[in-house]
Amino acid sequence: MNAVGGVITGGLGGIGAATALELAARGGRIVLVDHTSAGGNELVERVRAAGGQAIVEAADVRDPAAQQRAVDRAAAEWGRVDLLLANAGIADQSRVATGDPERWRAVLETNLLGTILSCRAVLPSMLERDAGHIFIVASVSGREAYVGEPVYIASKWGQVGFAHALRLELQAAGSNVRVTLVEPGLVDTPLTRENPKVAPLLAQQDPLSPADVARAIVYAYEQPPHVLVSELTLRPVHQPRPEL
Repeated sequence: MNAVGGVITGGLGGIGAATALELAARGGRIVLVDHTSAGGNELVERVRAAGGQAIVEAADVRDPAAQQRAVDRAAAEWGRVDLLLANAGIADQSRVATGDPERWRAVLETNLLGTILSCRAVLPSMLERDAGHIFIVASVSGREAYVGEPVYIASKWGQVGFAHALRLELQAAGSNVRVTLVEPGLVDTPLTRENPKVAPLLAQQDPLSPADVARAIVYAYEQPPHVLVSELTLRPVHQPRPEL
């Protein structure tokens, strides 16, 4: 695989960081986008030690101008953007009758609108080159409903629908830009481990690690240009249905 130039949102932790390291082992050059640059220097050094290059761009994925700056920086540093991993996300555990509307707005705008804006930022250059690969990290929560996270589930179902619609749009245009939907089950990430309602689920099973998901993403990316892995669904062998 030629050294990939990429942009990863939610890049400083969890699946984003693991994917950066997996790509680094193949010489990847990555712009790591996150809402804060805290902890970024340590990950940049780990990427370098693994054989790649990385820079950190602090940006709010809900801001289209900030997203465009991150993509422009990737193009300026690496010459092109081959890969987008739209991975930034936040969660909410609440009930519809009592939840916080402002938190709901943040969840929907970060998870769904943020994904859409990431794609909007990278697509013009990918379409011009007629090459590139977009990965949208949704969740099995975008396929299966349960009690306790209604707005988070809605955001993930939205990502699933958007990914399929984007793929069809690009195919209808005759483009070779690929779109892969990534749907992990329970993953042991800071988002889950630091959540008092979700963390107990980790002890009930052998959860996925971020590296498990990262390996699957890179597998899909490394397929020949005429091959599209359109969906990747990964889950622990014994994942219980959560009731939060």
